[in-house]
Formats: sequence, structure tokens, C-alpha cells
Amino acid sequence: MATKTETVLITGASSGIGFDIARGFLEKGANVLLNARDTDKLTVAAKSLGYENRIALVAGDIGNQETGKAMVDVAVDRFGRVDVLVNNAGIFGLKPFLENTEEDLDNYIHINLKGTYFITQAAVTQMKKQGGGNIINIGTVLIMHAMASIPVSAALVTKGGVHALTTSLASELAADGIRVNAVAPGVIRTPIYGDADVDAFGDDALMNRVGEVQEITDAVLHLAAASFTKGAIMPVDGGYVSGRT
Repeated sequence: MATKTETVLITGASSGIGFDIARGFLEKGANVLLNARDTDKLTVAAKSLGYENRIALVAGDIGNQETGKAMVDVAVDRFGRVDVLVNNAGIFGLKPFLENTEEDLDNYIHINLKGTYFITQAAVTQMKKQGGGNIINIGTVLIMHAMASIPVSAALVTKGGVHALTTSLASELAADGIRVNAVAPGVIRTPIYGDADVDAFGDDALMNRVGEVQEITDAVLHLAAASFTKGAIMPVDGGYVSGRT
């Protein structure tokens, strides 16, 4: 009996963690639909990944419900199904609590929370028709252990919602054969840090270094295959949460 080829939807896939997660699934033989807001960056990312016959693209703002519906429609039209959703897209930034404006908070809610929620609704609608599926959300270990030197309350209040959504849907969707888990990264070397000295954060973890994107990909691939794991929020942080050097 032939093994079916999985179809994986990944948001925020034009760079950083999302791009590497796409690489990981493609190398395992999956079909992958990539999403990001910038069409040009998304096209460049797809070309650099290769695997043209197993990649589809949908550019768009995930905070708009139409984007999630379009992603599912394209995936089903191109590959016939939706097996895995990786909710990777998100925004993050440092700003003291009292300096955050209503616009700041709305922006985080729009991308991090509404985006994850709406994309998941669209994917679950299709997964239920198929008899099951797999959702992996990307959160942050800062929900579990914040830092005084990293003022990110606006981002964390929405990422906390992603963690809550993970545990809630793991229960609600269990009877539908849909597994829901999350990866909670520590400091990972990605373009989001710009010119900052990312390695300076390495001392905060037991492993005395920051993480690499492939280490998040490894965790996502593990959760995608871990058939008896449901409702888990897996720290991938070099020991940042569990202890200090």
C-alpha cells in the first residue's frame, strides 16, 4: 500500500524559521504551500527551495479570513488535501508597557492572534472532511519565563493566546482526529534580530548559546510525526526555561 504524500501549509514562510520548516518538510517528500505577505519575497524563497512541482504559493495577510480560505483552496486544488498546518507567522518587538499604543496592540492581535485563529479555522474545516490532521503552532518560551530586559508585553499577550488556543483545540478537536501542539522557541538566530548581537543572549540558557532555525524545524517535524502527542507546548530554548548557568 502506497504511503500518501502529505500536504503542509506554512505561514510566514519567506524567511527565517518558516523558510527552514518548509525545507524540512520538502526534504521529507511533502507537498508544501508557502504563505507570506510579500509576494516578491515569497517567490524568491520558493525558487531557492527548489522542488517546484511540490510547492504552491499564496501571498496575503493572515489576519484577513480570505487568506486562510485561499490557502486551503489552493492546497486542495493543487495537491488534493491539507494534512499539516504550521502557524509560524508572527510579529515581535521590544517596547515598554506604557509606550504601547492602541495601534501597536491591534497590530499584534491582527497578525499573531487573529491570523493564527483564522488560518486554523480554514484548515480545520478541510481536515474534518478528511477525517483528521495536524496543527503545530509557534509560540515563545517568554510566556513561561519573561525577562525584565525584554519588554514585549504587547507581543506576549497575543502569543499567550496562541498557547491557550493550542491547549483548547487539542481537546476540542480530539474527536475529529486532529492533533494540536506547539513549539515554544527561545532565542533563535533569524533575520528578525537585524544587526543586533543575537549571540549575546546565549548566556541566558543552560547550553550557553542561541538556537538555530534547523533546531525549530527538527521539533516541528517531530511533533508532526508524534502520533501520541497532543496538547503539548514544547520548549526549544537550550534550557532557558528549565534553569540558568
